[in-house]
Amino acid sequence: SQDIIATVIGIASALIDNVPLVAATMGMYDLADYGTDDKLWQLIALCAGTGGSILVIGSASGVALMGLEKVDFLWYAKNVSVGAAVGYFAGIAAYLAQNAILSGALLGGSV
Repeated sequence: SQDIIATVIGIASALIDNVPLVAATMGMYDLADYGTDDKLWQLIALCAGTGGSILVIGSASGVALMGLEKVDFLWYAKNVSVGAAVGYFAGIAAYLAQNAILSGALLGGSV
């Protein structure tokens, strides 16, 4: 499903810069089918934007943290990555639940 694809894109952004990942995704999905305010793009933005924090090398701010504060990759992996991953998945769950509630899917109808 598209939710899984967006989640995987976010996890991949922990290793790869999120700009080319999102650009590749834009080539996969036509804007005629998925408008600019579609749930797919919102979830991709959430996942790609926050998934990079799972590993310190996945975001520009993480790389700056390593350089300025001399934070070691393994220290970050041991002390921060688990919490960042939990927050990442909790954010996705909260977004999907909110979207389901607002669309009326949980109530058996549509709003």
